[in-house]
Amino acid sequence: MKEYTTEFLRNVALVSHGGAGKTMLVESFLHATKATTRQGKIDDGTTVSDYDDEEHRRKISIYSSVVPIEHKDYKINIIDAPGYTDFVGESVSALSVADGAIILIDAVGGIEVGTELAWRYADEFKLPRFIVINKMDRDNANFEQAYEAVEVFVKAHGKRALKVHLPIGEKQNFKGVVDIIGMKSYLGDGNTTGEIPAELKDEAEKAHFALVEAAAEGEDELMEKYLENGSLTDAEMVRGLEDVVYTGDFVPVFCSAGGHEIGAIALLNDIIDLLPSPIQAIKRTAQGKNGAEELKPSDTEPLAAYVWKTTADPFVGKVTYFRVYSGFLQAEAHMWNQTKSADERVSGLHFQRGKEVIGAKTIHAGDIASVSKLNVTSTGDTLCDKNHPLTIEKPKFPAALYRVAITPKTQADAAKITPTLTRLCEEDMTLSWHNDPITHETVLYGMGDQHIDVALRRAQGKFQVGLVPHEPRIPYREGITRKASGQYRHKKQSGGSGQFGEVHLRIEPLPTADFEFADELVGMNLSKSYLPPIEKGIKATMERGAFAGYPMNNVKVIVYDGKEHEVDSKPLAFEIAGREAFKLAVQEAGPVLFEPIMNVRVTVPDVNMGDVMSDLNTRRGRVQGTDSEFGSTVIMANVPMAEMTRYTTQLRSITGGRGYFTMEFDHYDTVPNHIAGVIIDAHKKEMEAKKEGGE
Repeated sequence: MKEYTTEFLRNVALVSHGGAGKTMLVESFLHATKATTRQGKIDDGTTVSDYDDEEHRRKISIYSSVVPIEHKDYKINIIDAPGYTDFVGESVSALSVADGAIILIDAVGGIEVGTELAWRYADEFKLPRFIVINKMDRDNANFEQAYEAVEVFVKAHGKRALKVHLPIGEKQNFKGVVDIIGMKSYLGDGNTTGEIPAELKDEAEKAHFALVEAAAEGEDELMEKYLENGSLTDAEMVRGLEDVVYTGDFVPVFCSAGGHEIGAIALLNDIIDLLPSPIQAIKRTAQGKNGAEELKPSDTEPLAAYVWKTTADPFVGKVTYFRVYSGFLQAEAHMWNQTKSADERVSGLHFQRGKEVIGAKTIHAGDIASVSKLNVTSTGDTLCDKNHPLTIEKPKFPAALYRVAITPKTQADAAKITPTLTRLCEEDMTLSWHNDPITHETVLYGMGDQHIDVALRRAQGKFQVGLVPHEPRIPYREGITRKASGQYRHKKQSGGSGQFGEVHLRIEPLPTADFEFADELVGMNLSKSYLPPIEKGIKATMERGAFAGYPMNNVKVIVYDGKEHEVDSKPLAFEIAGREAFKLAVQEAGPVLFEPIMNVRVTVPDVNMGDVMSDLNTRRGRVQGTDSEFGSTVIMANVPMAEMTRYTTQLRSITGGRGYFTMEFDHYDTVPNHIAGVIIDAHKKEMEAKKEGGE
């Protein structure tokens, strides 16, 4: 691959609803530009951008992959992102390093959930975009119908759609496209050009007129010329269209059939003409020594490269994908990881084309490349010059709200669980994990069941660590509601010296602190030297739970009396007596179970609002209010965590995938008696089973 400087680069993210044909469109780009000798197939597992074993197994894209396409002395870095909702983090990463987005829609499916999601994230990154009506060769494909749906969708978002391609034929007869800018036909993959078919001439003229008008809006000078002459040259038209597409006012619409390689070259031509190079793209900033600095995409500027993806390869080791925003990078150089404050040596620099590795000596400003075997660098880090430290802000990823508890398959796996989960979460910004201090479980958070399943298979395949998921326990807490007393005598006689300790104590709710231990001992009944073991026994019980197996908080304990034996009294005896006296007091103190209540914000299409509210009511949710947000309703509610464990999947089901939610801890509240009873009974049975097992 030859060297491409900044002005000859394009970075484009390919995003859509799952199944719209992104991967096959990339295949047609590769074959049409002679980069491959034949077009790969998803069913055969031979596509360039889907090369992971899991992608072959599931026949869907799971990871974003970079495929550089060389066309007309330009290099177009196509980032093929997954369409399935569970892997939305990969799309966010892809869009965060792109300068433009191509949103694919299925000619039959039209605007789908993933289309809306892709559009929303393209908006977040303020990216100019194309819409491509793909799969025009499908049985029920209808360009006009699909275009009307696109027009309505784009208009609803405050932008205007523009026809840049017209299809030549449809369904099985789809054989090429008319390019309205150059007013010529591209047949097949586009390497053959010709005149516009007679039956499409009028429609092409009409579309051309609309394009000229849109282009004239781009610059005052062009508008004057257009009003004078009634037309613009092709070059002027492209210049004007660039302006209105870069600003996002207009969205060009194209058509193709990736599976049959129709429209590939025409689309690549327009990517070069109408999507910005890194020089023309929206400028990025980085945090420097003296505040924010604008990053200029030039080789002469200080280095600033953002790491947007890392993968573990069993053969190559760690592969780090980065985009250079300013400066340039050379093989065998050193760079500074500002995020980790560490020096990294660049040994193998390369461009990836799917899994194919193409060696590189220099990476110019604006390009996307990869490097292997970096020591500490992970996704989200910034690489720069040590003398000119810069930090590029990470994009905001959607919160992972699907929880599973993880246990190791074997004892050997147990030792590797922490480093493995840490590696998985370093690679994927939408995965996170922690050890729950209340339930003592290892909890993994992801975007949905498929996402978690892929992560666990990755742990097995890439790191040889077996992990088993199961329903996580809810971090309930135990508490008391009133004052109570308890006393207990521990007496054990079994040859030789015995054990003796008697404790009288009082407990009361303590809203201001987790725990307080005091005494009101008078006289000589009980020596104060036995107070520490009594406190130790009570604290251990509070940690393990006094009646349901969950930690207890907000309790004050006062030891007011007791008895000791001059020979048989030992610290252990008082630890046991304190523990049992405390349990007896708890039984009389109105014991209650508290549960975490989450603050939930659910964003749903207006038509689904009633169903979602009804569903929240069945989950013991308390709706706090609603808000409107561009054709959607935002429902704010307080819902117990116990009722939200599989809400990700259920909300998708109710809203056809269009609803999404955020959730954060709000407060603890009392568990209703009928639910608490079931939890307490289950704990009792578990303890009895353990006792029997022990005996």
